[in-house]
Amino acid sequence: VQLVESGGGLVQPGGSLRLSCQASGINFEDYAIGWFRQAPAKEREGISCMSPSDSVIHYADSVKGRFSFSFDAAKHTVYLQMTSLKPEDTAVYYCGADSRPSRISKSGNYYCYRGMEYMGKGTSVTVSS
Repeated sequence: VQLVESGGGLVQPGGSLRLSCQASGINFEDYAIGWFRQAPAKEREGISCMSPSDSVIHYADSVKGRFSFSFDAAKHTVYLQMTSLKPEDTAVYYCGADSRPSRISKSGNYYCYRGMEYMGKGTSVTVSS
């Protein structure tokens, strides 16, 4: 499994960015997939995750209504559309995937809280004027 994030950069408050994650070696029907972030001196936060059990997309309260998760299985790519960005969204953003059988029935919320088996190296997002 290889996850490679891209699309990060510097953006002004109120602006938008779309992150991409090229995912190789996974089957979207069998893997949980999601986005995490870690700001300086803070713990990792699961911000949007989807479980293979129900395909319901979970969003953290901190991004709900502003960020949108999507994927294109044919392109093996996961996206995170971020709008109305705030300085507190500044972080390194990571893509994750998980296929552990013991977790297959869990919700997207669970995966966001517990983390995922495979993680990319991240892409940096800075929101600043």
